[in-house]
Amino acid sequence: MFWPMFAVALGFLGLVVLGVFAVRVFLEAERLGRQVSESARRISRAAEDLERAAAGAARSAEAL
Repeated sequence: MFWPMFAVALGFLGLVVLGVFAVRVFLEAERLGRQVSESARRISRAAEDLERAAAGAARSAEAL
């Protein structure tokens, strides 16, 4: 009777460990998504700044 109960306990413990890892993976994936979103916003902002600078440089070149 000991071995079947031991096997059930180990199975339950294995499921708990898998659950903990699943939660950790979910949280890290969520954090990665936030970082990707922030990086996309920064890239967009930098592209807009570059566009404005290029337009200003083109106007300056035309004036010469």
